[in-house]
Amino acid sequence: MRILVTGGAGYIGSVTTRLLLDAGHECVVLDTLERGHLAALDPRAEFVQGSVGDAALLDSVLPGCDAVMHLAGFIEVAESVADPQKYFRANAIEPAVMLARMQHHGVDAIVFSSTAAVYGEPDSVPITEDARTLPVNPYGASKLAFEELLEGCRGDSGVRSVHFNVAGAWPDGSMGEAHDPETHLIPRILKAMDSGQSRFEVYGNDYPTPDGTCVRDYIHVLDLARAHHLALESLHAGASGGVFNLGNGRGYSNLEIVRACAAVTGRDVDVDFGPRRAGDPAVLVASSDKAGNELGWSPQRGELGDIVGDAWKWHQAHPDGYGLV
Repeated sequence: MRILVTGGAGYIGSVTTRLLLDAGHECVVLDTLERGHLAALDPRAEFVQGSVGDAALLDSVLPGCDAVMHLAGFIEVAESVADPQKYFRANAIEPAVMLARMQHHGVDAIVFSSTAAVYGEPDSVPITEDARTLPVNPYGASKLAFEELLEGCRGDSGVRSVHFNVAGAWPDGSMGEAHDPETHLIPRILKAMDSGQSRFEVYGNDYPTPDGTCVRDYIHVLDLARAHHLALESLHAGASGGVFNLGNGRGYSNLEIVRACAAVTGRDVDVDFGPRRAGDPAVLVASSDKAGNELGWSPQRGELGDIVGDAWKWHQAHPDGYGLV
């Protein structure tokens, strides 16, 4: 297949692009490079710089494509609270232009990478695909808005993969997570430990969880990319679309993550507790049974030690991310 990968120069996008190319597909990467990295691009992919909201540009890249892997968008909870309009524009309004141009060019299949933030504070865990969606931050609300639009426009030709916390790196350390500023927990802890910091701040210790800190389900970025690939193959084979939650089915608290990072690195930090981060639910843990039953997917690098260990390899080899030449 020839696949348009939006956001293919980002963290999830670059890993997914490499996996698709390794599987024999052709990839066209569309990325603004506002938060992606040219150095993350696989040289086998065709690259086009631009936005999913640019209709004319889409008219030049969609012809000949069999499917779209939509991985572009903004992802920071706190930033979405500070600037919700920015998030709805990038995560819902501009992608709606892409859907219209896909329809015009007869490109029916799309896999959209959404987020567990669409569920807000869940009624029960693990979270299944039929759980109530009630986001508690604009990031989740903007992703849900596009999910609903996609369901209305595409029905059985669209897959919405709802991923939980993504971490890790390509297992050989050659590509990984590089955000500026970095807000995700595991890379922040690893950078603090590597730089010799003696203290690390965790956001909130008064949540209704066993140790008072947030609990999250962590999925390895390569496992997420594999799930996206399987979803695309299933659409190509004529299977129906729908929503698939993707995680490991086990939650780890922020304090447990700190301890796991210490075990991998052989280093430690003392934890300070700051205020809660706006828009953070207490617990988000996935049920991935549907993905297992319908896509044949299961995590291959689901152990926390593998996730943190791969992230540490990447950080050790690229302490400045993709800025290291």
